Amino acid sequence: MKIFFALAALLWNVSPCWAQGGLPAAANRVSGVPHAESKTFRILRPGTMSIIARDPQTGELGVAVESHFFSVGPVCPWAEAGVGAVATQAIAEPLYGQLGLEMMRYGKDAPAVLKALLAADSASEIRQVAMIDARGNVGAHTGSKITPAAGHLIGTNYSVQANTMSSEKVWPAMARAFERNKGDLADRLLAALEAGQEAGGDIRGQQTAAIIVVNGTSTGRPWEDRIFDLRVEDSPQPITELKRLVRLQRAYRFTLKGEDLASQKNWDQAISSSRKAVELAPEKEELRYNLATVLLQAGRDEESLPVFRQIFREHPIWVEITKRNVISGDLPNDPPRIQRVLDQAVVGDRK
Repeated sequence: MKIFFALAALLWNVSPCWAQGGLPAAANRVSGVPHAESKTFRILRPGTMSIIARDPQTGELGVAVESHFFSVGPVCPWAEAGVGAVATQAIAEPLYGQLGLEMMRYGKDAPAVLKALLAADSASEIRQVAMIDARGNVGAHTGSKITPAAGHLIGTNYSVQANTMSSEKVWPAMARAFERNKGDLADRLLAALEAGQEAGGDIRGQQTAAIIVVNGTSTGRPWEDRIFDLRVEDSPQPITELKRLVRLQRAYRFTLKGEDLASQKNWDQAISSSRKAVELAPEKEELRYNLATVLLQAGRDEESLPVFRQIFREHPIWVEITKRNVISGDLPNDPPRIQRVLDQAVVGDRK
């Protein structure tokens, strides 16, 4: 056990209290309020339900969380490609995320890491924490002084945990939904949150939600390894809004993939990817405009013109953007073809 904390002290240069079995002083505070000294903060503690999971097919790791508390995203969910995922809640301590991932990165399995960090935390009984590593090992903890209803449930490649819930039906409902859903990891995480809410959710209602999904292996480029990293800070329907953001993220990823394929002149796949983006988010005119430009670049002018026409009619500013895109080189400097595109604005006005 002491080896864990000697390693932690060496890696992160934290207070010597690590080696003596205690978290740094700051770890016993949130927003500067000592937990043991403030009954008010205990009343205002965030009630949270979350799920951590790994997809055994892809290796993807993820966390999804919903809480009646402002801006849960920066505090509760943590994930790193090829390493693991962490959820820290109730009286959340971000060090569980930071140090948990760091220790898993050095090869420690999730249950051992969680056990070590809990042993070092004098406030462990007011914590609820779950961890999963890249091999699917899971550890979870629900402290004895957490606001009921509270508990966790560990399954194969996942853990669900919740506190301050309307009833003890919430986290089992989340587990069932995750196991039964056949979508990708993001779909299954969202299904778990929805099921938890349908089972009653936080007794105080909804407010904030977040999701992180990362690749199964690291590319060395963390910004590329994050498939989803989305937050809803304050909303009466945070899970519904989070689902909308996930849909948009999928659409924009298809668009970016289409642009990459277009740069390689792989026109058929570029067009296919761009069409998928529009199908997912037809309300976003820039995605439709991107499809029109890919069609134009591919020499499929006749297919592109109706798309340009609709966009110009609904959002005339894209006429000016088209002119500027010719100047920047993002559209071909071919005056007759570009004029046909711009003429679609006039056709749109006539309609």
